[in-house]
Amino acid sequence: MANGKDYYQILGVGRNASSEEIKTAYKKLAKEHHPDMVDASNKESAEKRFKEINEAYQVLGDPQKRKMYDQFGTADPNASGFGGQRAGQWGPFSYTYTTGSGANPFDFGNSDFDPLDIFEDFFGFRGFGGSKRPKRGKNLHYEMVIDFKDAVFGFEKEVNAESGKVKIKVPSGVRDGTELRFGGKGMSGDTGMSSGDLYITIRVKYPKEFRFAGDTLFVVKEINFVEATLGTEIKIPTVDMSRNDALGETTLKIPSGTQYGAKFIIRGKGMPNINRRGQGDILVQVVINTPTRLSKEQRDLLDKYLKIK
Repeated sequence: MANGKDYYQILGVGRNASSEEIKTAYKKLAKEHHPDMVDASNKESAEKRFKEINEAYQVLGDPQKRKMYDQFGTADPNASGFGGQRAGQWGPFSYTYTTGSGANPFDFGNSDFDPLDIFEDFFGFRGFGGSKRPKRGKNLHYEMVIDFKDAVFGFEKEVNAESGKVKIKVPSGVRDGTELRFGGKGMSGDTGMSSGDLYITIRVKYPKEFRFAGDTLFVVKEINFVEATLGTEIKIPTVDMSRNDALGETTLKIPSGTQYGAKFIIRGKGMPNINRRGQGDILVQVVINTPTRLSKEQRDLLDKYLKIK
């Protein structure tokens, strides 16, 4: 290990830890061991521990440095500090910065986590000088439960969000689990920065007959073995755009000799298509109900059927 240090052990994660697990461990430890959060008698040890935590994350938080560390025990093949970088000291904790022109002085590779957010979240400032970086407004996330007819026809309404009253439009044909984004409708940002976005995940209360298979409505219908053998006609619920409740019905012909699990498609009677005109399809699957109790007359008839050649 680099300088005899096990960065995974320092952060308390396994060698197979995901990037998110490493990030979470770093944030937790950095807050716990920040020198300003301990008694004066423990400051020296806290500073040392904080330096190790920061050093470990600078390597494990960067996919390329982590790969090199896993292979060679160091993030630098020259083993003389990170190439093109030099260490410095502001206040009680160490940092590493890049000397290249225009580089981010706290570049953690592809990570979307800025370690300085710890100080702003915890103390209200960015650390290393006390200046606060302007931030974009916070995104807001909500769930909205809607009736089936509202999912079919769509609607507009005003909702109360943390950012205030927002007018939203839910499109016709929206499915359960669809996430809608309303740009700039989240919390306001600092001066000169844009507002966050509002995200609403839609939950649809489907009729009990309906399920979803991708964009196709899925209906399971039960018939008895005589109907499967001789053929029959059954009623299938559909989406009817001409009705206020959006529920309709159509007749499906089941041919003789239908087997358990057989599937039939009813074209153009499903949910409206969000991105194009028309309606989707309904997939009907037939299951055959085998009776568990038979009368003597029924049993005799079946026995007679089996003897016929």
